[in-house]
Amino acid sequence: MFDPEEIPQIKQAIRECAIVDKNLLEDLRAEANGMRSNVRVIKPRTITTFSLVATDGTNNKLIYNPFYFQIIRVVDSYGNNLCLDVITPTTDTDILSQRQFDELGNPQTLLGILMKDLGCKTLNDLSPMIPSGKKMRENPTEVSKSWVLTYRDLCEWAVLYNKICYEGFASNTVVVKDGLLRSKIFKYDAANKRPLFIEMMKKINAAIENAYKQKRIKIFFVGLAKHSQVLSRYSLAMQIENIFPTGEPRYAKVPEEMEKNSYVWKEYMKRVDGEEEEVDREVNKYSMGELYLVRFGKKSSDPVWAIDLLNSQSSADAEIFGYLYMDTLDGFPIPHYPACLQRALENAQVVDFDLDILQDEVAQAIKNILPDDKKDIIDYQALGNSSIMNRQ
Repeated sequence: MFDPEEIPQIKQAIRECAIVDKNLLEDLRAEANGMRSNVRVIKPRTITTFSLVATDGTNNKLIYNPFYFQIIRVVDSYGNNLCLDVITPTTDTDILSQRQFDELGNPQTLLGILMKDLGCKTLNDLSPMIPSGKKMRENPTEVSKSWVLTYRDLCEWAVLYNKICYEGFASNTVVVKDGLLRSKIFKYDAANKRPLFIEMMKKINAAIENAYKQKRIKIFFVGLAKHSQVLSRYSLAMQIENIFPTGEPRYAKVPEEMEKNSYVWKEYMKRVDGEEEEVDREVNKYSMGELYLVRFGKKSSDPVWAIDLLNSQSSADAEIFGYLYMDTLDGFPIPHYPACLQRALENAQVVDFDLDILQDEVAQAIKNILPDDKKDIIDYQALGNSSIMNRQ
């Protein structure tokens, strides 16, 4: 704890630092003002909205030390379970890769379809964040447990990819992804200059164009984030400058310079196809989104979201945001947030009775691998577990 006599000194130091750094805020206000000419009012339009999400990592892990099980589950806004798997951080990724294909090498999972289309035989070929099977076997202590979350994210992308490229939609639809249309989990083959994420997104874009050409069905693909580096950096400056005045829902395209000043990794920014590469400009590896800041509420105090549109669909921004605005009118429990995404998030949660059943199954699975004279240890531990004893 601070000594009471130190508090005034610290307060004074904070005030002096704020005065010294005032120019930083002034610079941000000037940059935010550069967005003012891009601000547009959102006009409501009606369309079908669709979303899907993978269960959050904090809601789908089952732990019984030293065992750790990760549930991989992707659910859409209608409650349909589109992907289900269970892995552990010690799962051999070579075996996991093989599970995506049948004996003839044909894909038998949605992730397998994505891997085949991108020419990947193993998960490590698809993402450098997935350890190779060799490393799992020879150096297991060097493998981070977080790779299971990367696998979960790959499954989510695979389901989205299959839904747009192969299943399609029966009517005009806005597909809302939880998170921006950017990802660093996919491999970049530097030798052949093959960014797998960009290749996947180009296939998605081609499928969207074909749907309209062949069936006259419009599919819009957007990514929405509650938090972003751009939003965090400019939020205060935008409110001071009143970039989004009260009265109407509004949106604005983010100038490239504002993005550049916000991201540490410039490769996270888009680069338009055909644009000449410069020495100081990163190759587009991880982004296919055109960034916008959007406020669906009408008050200045309403939340502002960061939303990516596909580069090829940014010319239809007024139409897309009009559709999203209508979906936010029924948003609950988060106000002014797409209802389809909130439904998907709610459907994806593994909680309460479902979680209790799965946790009991973990205990039973561990009990089954123990010698007969040791099985009762699991029962004794269960009786001493307060979370089990307190179940109603």
